[in-house]
Amino acid sequence: MSVIRLTPASENYPQRLKRLHDPPGQLFIKGTLPDFNQLILAVVGSRKASAYGRWATERLVGQVAASGVHILSGLALGIDSLSHASALGRGGLTSAVLPAGLDEVYPASHRTLADKIVAGGGALLSEYTPAVRAAPYHFPARNRIVAALADAVLIIEAGERSGTLITAEHALDIGVPVLAVPGPINSPTSVGTNRLIQQGAGLVTSAEDILAELGLEAAHRPAVRGANPQEQAVLDWLVDHPAVSMEELAEGLGLAPAEVNRLLTHLELAGSVRVDVGGWTLV
Repeated sequence: MSVIRLTPASENYPQRLKRLHDPPGQLFIKGTLPDFNQLILAVVGSRKASAYGRWATERLVGQVAASGVHILSGLALGIDSLSHASALGRGGLTSAVLPAGLDEVYPASHRTLADKIVAGGGALLSEYTPAVRAAPYHFPARNRIVAALADAVLIIEAGERSGTLITAEHALDIGVPVLAVPGPINSPTSVGTNRLIQQGAGLVTSAEDILAELGLEAAHRPAVRGANPQEQAVLDWLVDHPAVSMEELAEGLGLAPAEVNRLLTHLELAGSVRVDVGGWTLV
């Protein structure tokens, strides 16, 4: 797939980036050029996501994406990649800003996810020429682009000195609303988010909180499609918990893994669910 290059003089160069004091002098895009007039939610967080962070990401981001909001993140380990996968799992659009050139997907383990983002109608974006590899100073630079392209920035888990907080700082500097998911007070990955809330970030406990900030309402839930109550329980769980493993689904439903595996097999054959990058999700 061809790569396009935009400069501040290009007609399609995102005007949002000009809010920065140092907007990128070029932007390489692979995939479908995003509609920068569409609502965009940036989602960032800890690379070492806890079970709580994974649950919160899957629950919140999938519902927001299903409501037509474009999900933007950085393809990093942890919350970033879960955000992309959750959006894709609900048939939503998602794009990633890379800390390297488009030929040097970082981390390399997420190349398949990057391909799925493009195939799903999203895009990969970078200010670096295609062959440039990731370098330490590229990450905070990448974060400023993520913040500037968004209508709001959602922080899901961040340590006390997390690089994620750089994204929040960039957003606040240019007037982009910052939202944060509260976490357990004994969790190192919740120190940053809880502090952001203390400092005035929007408190998020549901997808509706995010959509309200963006001026939207939640999308309708899928129609009932289960052939029996147990299958329906699986489908209902996946509405609020997209991209989960079979083991997580079994634990959440209180069923034996073998029984959940049987139900998933039937639902997959019926075309109701599929297994994707992040786990089982609705079709």
